[in-house]
Amino acid sequence: MAERAGNRCEYCQIPASFSVKAFEVEHIFPRVKGGSTILSNLAFACPGCNSFKHMKTTGHDPVSREVVPLYNPRQDKWREHFAWSDDVLQMIGLTAIGRATIVTLHLNRPGLVNLRQALFAVSEHPPRENDLSDSS
Repeated sequence: MAERAGNRCEYCQIPASFSVKAFEVEHIFPRVKGGSTILSNLAFACPGCNSFKHMKTTGHDPVSREVVPLYNPRQDKWREHFAWSDDVLQMIGLTAIGRATIVTLHLNRPGLVNLRQALFAVSEHPPRENDLSDSS
C-alpha cells in the first residue's frame, strides 16, 4: 500500500516518514456502507485525513453548493482535481470533487500547512510530479 502511494498520504500528500503517527489503510468506500477490503477500495492515509474522512464518500462543493463524490485515489487523477498554491503550502481544488475533498478532509488544516512549510525548507515539498498519488 505505502509503495503504491509513493509513501505519502493519498489525500494530503504528506510523506509517511515525517508523521509521528503510523499511516493507516483506509477504505475508500467504507465497509459499513458495503465496501470491500480489496486493493481497489483501499488507500494509504495519514491519521488526520482518515479521521476526517471516516465514513464519508461525498462532500459539499463550496462553489456550486452541490453534494459531490470525494476524491477517490483509485479512480481519480490527483492533478485533475488539485493543485498547489503559489507558495505551495495550500491545496487548491480545481474541480467540485477537489474542492469538496479539501473542505471535508480539512486538507489545509494549520498543522498540515506548517508541516508543508517545514518540508519545503528541506526540499521535501511539494511532491515531485511522479510522486503524486494517481489512480493505480
